[in-house]
Amino acid sequence: MRIYHNSQAGLSLVELMVAMLISLFLTAGIFTMFSMSSSNVTTTTQFSQLQENGRIALAILERDLSQLGFMGDVTGTDFVFNVNATVSATIPTSDCIGGGINNRSFPINQPAHFRRLWGYEADVSPFELACISPNSNTDVIQIKRLVGPDVLAADMTSTRYYAAATSNQIEFFDGGATPPALFNSRIWEYQHHVYFIENEGDIPVLKRRTLSTGNGMNNEEQLVEGIENMRILYGFDSNGDDTADSYMPVQNVSSLMWDNELFQRLVALRVYLLVRSTSQDRSYTNDVTYQLGDKEIAPSNDNYRRKIVSTTVVLANPIIIRN
Repeated sequence: MRIYHNSQAGLSLVELMVAMLISLFLTAGIFTMFSMSSSNVTTTTQFSQLQENGRIALAILERDLSQLGFMGDVTGTDFVFNVNATVSATIPTSDCIGGGINNRSFPINQPAHFRRLWGYEADVSPFELACISPNSNTDVIQIKRLVGPDVLAADMTSTRYYAAATSNQIEFFDGGATPPALFNSRIWEYQHHVYFIENEGDIPVLKRRTLSTGNGMNNEEQLVEGIENMRILYGFDSNGDDTADSYMPVQNVSSLMWDNELFQRLVALRVYLLVRSTSQDRSYTNDVTYQLGDKEIAPSNDNYRRKIVSTTVVLANPIIIRN
């Protein structure tokens, strides 16, 4: 009688080594694909973030800048204190006072043009706003205007300032006060805004200071993260055809031009923003030179992606009054 034993053959050493080698190649391939996928996701996410942050920042600036110079029914008229411009509003103790003789939140008793627009480059221009601490070599812009549509007295907010305006007169007053008795006047909200760039930790942020009755210009809003630099070129019409004949950086805008002492009129603004990703990508080194209008930004050689966005804002209202 024969007895059969079932035997199970195993892998030989060579077969085992071949199997391990194949597994190693497969694992390496999977990790490579995962790494490439992860890198692509990071790149796509950061480019989307740059585009979206730039779009939002430009939309905010463009909406405000396009209405520069709007002063209701008295738009296009210079203000002479206590002649056609009266201030019954509570003067803020915390103000953002710009360059020039008459550049506070409200007109003052000085024989000079009330500046509704002014700007400078931080740590470059000779005059700066003491109320803020913007990042060095970034532009700052200060604007004052009325906001439409006009409102009824019952709809006013006590923390805001307002102006009652006719075709030849304007009076600024507190939102909690009784409106001035100006015949045939309309009431508008009054705003004083300052846009600038300042870091929060290691992230640059586009910020805005706003005016209120209780807090002056101490109100600070963080608008958009990742806005690393801002450059504004001012377009002036020199021949009266309402088209910009030249665009110049803020350093070239003289006091005479701010105060309408020359036959030049601001009709447009070109805004350039350098947008930076809020997080680093260690697999990427940024060695790109960026051109913001007239200003060149040298390569940073860091791990942040960047993108330039820009727009041209054509102004609907005269800022610097035609002689």
